[in-house]
Amino acid sequence: MDKKTLIAEINKLKEEKNAVILAHCYENVEIDEVADFVGDSLYLSRQAAKTDADFVVFAGVYFMAETAKILSPNKKVLLPNLSAGCAMADMIDLEKIRKFKIENPNVPVVCYVNSTAEVKSECDICCTSANAVEIVKSLNTPKVLFVPDRNLGSYVQSKLPNVEVICYDGCCPIHDNLTLEDIKDKKGKYPNAKVLVHPECKKELLSLADFVGSTTGIMNYVKDSKDNEFIIVTEIGVVERLERDYPNKKFVLVSPEAVCKSMKYIKLEDVLASLKEEQFEIEVSEELIEKAYKPIEKMIAVG
Repeated sequence: MDKKTLIAEINKLKEEKNAVILAHCYENVEIDEVADFVGDSLYLSRQAAKTDADFVVFAGVYFMAETAKILSPNKKVLLPNLSAGCAMADMIDLEKIRKFKIENPNVPVVCYVNSTAEVKSECDICCTSANAVEIVKSLNTPKVLFVPDRNLGSYVQSKLPNVEVICYDGCCPIHDNLTLEDIKDKKGKYPNAKVLVHPECKKELLSLADFVGSTTGIMNYVKDSKDNEFIIVTEIGVVERLERDYPNKKFVLVSPEAVCKSMKYIKLEDVLASLKEEQFEIEVSEELIEKAYKPIEKMIAVG
């Protein structure tokens, strides 16, 4: 089936089944052509919750679909390809977070949304890469535990020197493997380019950044900037969307290694099959939804 036919079939089924399709910024860019919302993971789940859709088709990875289910417990949430997982989310589980808490008793736990429902259920409050500093600051405490991303936790620590941020030893391998040399190499070729870095990168990379922010933050920076050249220090999906949206500007991917293979598993064919067969539904127990929703709710209340 050609692409045009695929898109037409998906849109037809989407209307017939009262479905909403979500696409994360790291997904194959073709998914945007059928998506109702494109953006960061929590934004997508919150947008889906506001709709009256019966089905939520999440083009993302497993933990994102779980979050969508937590925020839309009465909707059927479908993940078009169950192979789409997250290496960082897999670095911590229920047993490991409980052990981490026992080793550091009576310290509030801040949980990056890039984590499973079970891990969220053991935390006090969630955060995103965009609001992590604000969330930790809002706790007004001298010490916090931060899971699972040590790099995002380190970034928070740099912004809040009066708070001790004890980080779990997890990371996004895609961002963690990027190096100073990657940025210096590109900066040497494009000396006038602004360097835009995701806070999941190691702290030494942030020292070379003109801007540090989430995927949406990086895209908004470009939108508002009068500059014409940018070195993008995050996943290739962001570059693909920026090139599409701003054809008169130059975007340089920091490294050919900045590709999350899990985020590329979902194709238009998977979205169609998911809708047609109503397959790969995400199941989260009512008890777990109740527990995991609380730290998300607390985060939203902060702003």
